[in-house]
Amino acid sequence: MKFDPPLETVTLLRRYKRFMADVVRADGSEITVHCPNTGSMKNCVLGTPQQALISDSGNPKRKYRHTLEALQVAHGHWAGVNTGRPNALVEEAVRAGQIPELSPQSGVEREVKYGDSRFDLALGERSDPHTFIEVKNVTLGPGPEDRDDGVIAFPDSVTERGQKHLQTLMSVVASGKSAVLFFCVQHTGAQMARPADEIDQRYGQLLREAMAAGVQVLAWKAEVSPQALQLVTPLPLQV
Repeated sequence: MKFDPPLETVTLLRRYKRFMADVVRADGSEITVHCPNTGSMKNCVLGTPQQALISDSGNPKRKYRHTLEALQVAHGHWAGVNTGRPNALVEEAVRAGQIPELSPQSGVEREVKYGDSRFDLALGERSDPHTFIEVKNVTLGPGPEDRDDGVIAFPDSVTERGQKHLQTLMSVVASGKSAVLFFCVQHTGAQMARPADEIDQRYGQLLREAMAAGVQVLAWKAEVSPQALQLVTPLPLQV
């Protein structure tokens, strides 16, 4: 996923009301940008001015024309905080044949229904997919006072929605189809991914149950830069 024009480097001053952030541009002007992230952004927003990357929609009619894309976090790493990016990023990688476990040959679909749920991606015909894929943006890395161990976790806050997704993925497997949970780890310091049991113990329990039930869990590291966002390598799971 290439950015044209490249993302603009700014300084984040604050994030507030969940979906808003104030930044300072290189010329010293201050603007408010859209922050497309419903999570806590724990260890991403550090509470002090920090470097950030923003995109420009080019649409002057938008209330907030610019979007917060990434933040420089502890230990000099970058984390992608736009939760609207992972689905497209994973789809791009699957269509390119980059993910060995997920062949695009039978078709790749976005936003596919299963019962009363909707999955981010599916493989096969839209009317009868054989594989359902749920994508999660993973950014919870070490804080400034923590050792830089390269272990990035999910979630960064209690997620009842995420718990439901795991239960539905298990239902998919029970129905005879394939189910995949895909951790898109948008953190340049990532060496491993794990469930954040200390934040959402129930999610960690359900993740292990899902894996035991046959849900496939994949984790891939994404490189984040002003020029591009791309999946670069699979990561081991610590469960």
